[in-house]
Amino acid sequence: MTEHTPSLQTKLPKVGTTIFTVMSALAAEKGAVNLGQGFPDFDCDPRLIQAVTDAMQRGHNQYPPMPGVPALREAVAAKVQALYGRAYQPATEITITAGATQAILTAILAVVRAGDEVIVLEPCYDSYVPNIELAGGVAVPVPLTPGTFRPDFDKITAALTPRTRAIIVNSPHNPSATVWTDADMRKLQEILAPTEVLLISDEVYEHMVYAPNQHLSAASYPGLAARAFIVSSFGKTYHVTGWKVGTVCAPAAMTAEFRKVHQFNVFTVNTPMQHGLAAYMADPAPYHELPAFYAAKRDLFRAGLEKTRFRLLPSEGSYFQCVDISALAVPERDLPEAEFCQWLTSEIGVAAIPLSAFYGDGFDQKVIRFCYAKKDETLRAALSRLERL
Repeated sequence: MTEHTPSLQTKLPKVGTTIFTVMSALAAEKGAVNLGQGFPDFDCDPRLIQAVTDAMQRGHNQYPPMPGVPALREAVAAKVQALYGRAYQPATEITITAGATQAILTAILAVVRAGDEVIVLEPCYDSYVPNIELAGGVAVPVPLTPGTFRPDFDKITAALTPRTRAIIVNSPHNPSATVWTDADMRKLQEILAPTEVLLISDEVYEHMVYAPNQHLSAASYPGLAARAFIVSSFGKTYHVTGWKVGTVCAPAAMTAEFRKVHQFNVFTVNTPMQHGLAAYMADPAPYHELPAFYAAKRDLFRAGLEKTRFRLLPSEGSYFQCVDISALAVPERDLPEAEFCQWLTSEIGVAAIPLSAFYGDGFDQKVIRFCYAKKDETLRAALSRLERL
């Protein structure tokens, strides 16, 4: 019998291998310092490992409740109320997810129907648009202001139509490292108030904001919280990106729809890690101390880059540093961002990510992104290679 694989019509014709996978593979091939993909190269707190180990040894190895371990949902509720002043009910308004990426996909699948429009603010994280397309929706890109990456509310308002189902907002922002202000949040609340538009607020870097800036959650604004899925990530906060555990807070009616999809998407999330995280969250010090921890790495990295011809953009939050390459004294500065990053990885030995990868049309503004969530010695090794630029 002749083997035959039926032909397939792709649901995501524009999607190939992500830029993060491509650049990490190239970094490994060339022996480059990988400042491209956004993950730490250092370990988490041993106490967190011990908390998970203890949970396993206590027998927490079977399915937990579909919405998440109650103790973890209660810990999240207590943290959100303490930090942002809104009381979410653990039983009906908080769900534990398999990371923030799954949370965003599930929220979109829960509320976006065929033909619905979803506003995305570009540059944006690369899962947003494919998620919208998988739901049968239409992504409506609105550019953040080039150079500053501040929201342009005139353009956002102009993009709102009767077909708009949701808008995705990300602060602190990946890739630009900008943080929305109180005025920004109030303006968003104002323009959404007369609409039925939902908000997906991607706040995975909530604990990485540097003075004088502060993280302003959608949970703190009643007009936003009432229409928002608020997404966060234990992986980002506790240096365990490979655990893929996140959380979503939303009003009860929205959470009910979210959980309908969640239960048939992943059903539930790793049990011992949920118990371990719940125990670890009894001490708020790790996330309170995180801004100082990453600010030191940011300042070390920026000080080294000041010795180069890179033009540094502000890094107000997240663990990313964007730089403008247009003043470099090498001819490769004239390459498209993606080609420049390949050259930088292969010839200089440091991997970065082109900002053009975060735009649907590949908009190129001579800006690339480094990740400084690395050991100090890793950052110094990268800087020693970059100093020739």
